[in-house]
Formats: sequence, structure tokens, C-alpha cells
Amino acid sequence: MNKKDIETRADVFLLVASFYEKVRKDTVLGPFFNEAIKDWDAHLDRLTTFWESSLFMTRKLEHKYNGDPLETHVKVDAENDNSITELHFGLWLNLWFQTIDELFEGDYAENAKRRARKMGTFLYLKIFEARSQ
Repeated sequence: MNKKDIETRADVFLLVASFYEKVRKDTVLGPFFNEAIKDWDAHLDRLTTFWESSLFMTRKLEHKYNGDPLETHVKVDAENDNSITELHFGLWLNLWFQTIDELFEGDYAENAKRRARKMGTFLYLKIFEARSQ
């Protein structure tokens, strides 16, 4: 099968929806996400906008992401007795890479991997930092 690169909002939505389908079924990650997210349609739309903004920064986009992922993740960690570890971020990243590799190939696909790796590291460090405050 010939794969294409991530090129449109529809491509980003396919990636995000396919990824979170895996996350929701994961025995380790699923409980965190399924407990925290009440409206999956809205969440998928919001994360599609987040990733679209992140990947296509130089494009004029119809949708703009407004949100604070750091605040949200710190809150989820606190609500779960500060139990989020590097293992969770590693599993998350592995599922993200797996989903990208199943669906896409190319520069934007590789950029989505790089951005997720950086974001996961940043979020984990900030979550850990927030615990000591």
C-alpha cells in the first residue's frame, strides 16, 4: 500500500481519531483518558485543531487552537494521585508513532513524530515540576 503524507485537516483527524481509538483500548493509558474525557467528539475536534496548528504553522488555517495542554495534564496527574510516569508517556509516544507509520509517510509524518517526542518530554517534566509546588 502506498502511503501519503499528512496534508489536510482530514488527514490530521484520521491520525488523531485512529490514535485515540488505540489509547482508549490500552489497559494502561485508557483509564486515564476515559475518565478525564467526557465528550470524545469535542476532544477529537480540539486535538485535530491542535495538531493541525502544530504541523501546518505556516498555513492560513480556518481553525486555531486555543487551550493549555500543560494545565490539563497537570490537573489529570493531580486527580490521579500524581501517578503519571515516564512509562505512560512512552506508551503514548509508541502508539502515536505506530499510528503514524500505519497511515502516513513523509515530511509531515516525521515532523508529527518529532513534535510528539518534544511535547511528551516537556509535559512530563512540567508535571513532575508541578508536584513539588
